[in-house]
Amino acid sequence: MAGFVDGGVRTMDGIERFEAERPRLLRIAGGVLGDPAEAEDVVQQSWLRLHHADGDIENLAGWLTTVVTRLCLDRLRARTPVPTEPTEVLAAGGPTLHAVPDPADRVALADTVSVALQVVLDRLTPGERVAFVLHDTFGVEFATVAATLDTSPAAARKLASRARAKVRAASTEGAPADWEVVDAFLAAARGGDLRRLLALLAPDVVVTADAAAVATGTPERLEGRQAVAAMFDGAAKAALPVLVGDRPGAAWYHRGEARVLFDITVEDGVVSGIVFRADPGVLARVVRRPGATAPPRPLPRPKETR
Repeated sequence: MAGFVDGGVRTMDGIERFEAERPRLLRIAGGVLGDPAEAEDVVQQSWLRLHHADGDIENLAGWLTTVVTRLCLDRLRARTPVPTEPTEVLAAGGPTLHAVPDPADRVALADTVSVALQVVLDRLTPGERVAFVLHDTFGVEFATVAATLDTSPAAARKLASRARAKVRAASTEGAPADWEVVDAFLAAARGGDLRRLLALLAPDVVVTADAAAVATGTPERLEGRQAVAAMFDGAAKAALPVLVGDRPGAAWYHRGEARVLFDITVEDGVVSGIVFRADPGVLARVVRRPGATAPPRPLPRPKETR
């Protein structure tokens, strides 16, 4: 293993020093990605890169911060193709070594943002999101943000400013729209994202069905977040976003025809009820929702479930 030197003095072995940095790295990765599980994975990847690093690393904290942030950038870009500015393109090669202020005394992003704000974070470009999270949440100087993004401090400041404007606009909009919650629920169900499903369901959520839907094999009644999430986990792959009157919902389609409607009730930004309906008269009023022909952008991960 490479030696880890701080100010020319070897203070402890690599494993101990990495473990000392782990909580800070998890907070940064969790703030950027909005997902504790992904944050754990990214930090573990940084350990593997550290383990195979050649030569001495004089500034271990800065080296790890840069590696973790760039790994987060890769994951953000892999989630949804988004336009990227030239200032966001990262140069090839190893990370630049820069120290970052310890954010241990700052409030983590997941504890300070509303669900509406998290919606907007997913709409930011990766560069905007990293600049906003590192600077506005963790107090990282723009010079360090710029080095992480391989751009200039002025460009990093501009990225954060654009992100801040979008976030500020979102803060006045209130809770996410019902269709955003419905689309997020469908995305989590299709992707088998149990944690997100649990977060998008009200604790006392109830699933019921009309007689026609029960005849197709849907459950007559389910109660509670755990039971409903377990049912939808990895399911709804053939369900498409629809409108029932002016309300957003979803429907299971077979050979181009709606066969079962998921009549979804959204309250306070979460799903509070779902009624499976297969009555022909109800299905006749179901129409595909305009602009929802492709899998929707998922709602960001809410911060906690109980």
